[in-house]
Amino acid sequence: MEDGKAVVDHVKEKGKAGHSPLVEHEIHCECGEVFNLKTVVINCPKCEMTYAVTPCSSGDINNVKCAGIAYT
Repeated sequence: MEDGKAVVDHVKEKGKAGHSPLVEHEIHCECGEVFNLKTVVINCPKCEMTYAVTPCSSGDINNVKCAGIAYT
C-alpha cells in the first residue's frame, strides 16, 4: 500500500488502529514536530497530520505513510 489513506483504512477495517508498532519510530512531521509512533495510526500532536503503518510492516520506518491532516 503506497497511499497513506489506504493504509489507515486497511488498519481501521481490521480493528488494529490502536495497536502498538513493532518499533516506536521517531516521526519528524512536516510541521517540524518530532514525536514517537506509539500506535500504528497516530496524529501529530501539533498539526494533526495522520501517520499510519500496518502492524506487520511497522518494524521499518520507511513503511510509515502520511495520510493527510486529521484523516483518522
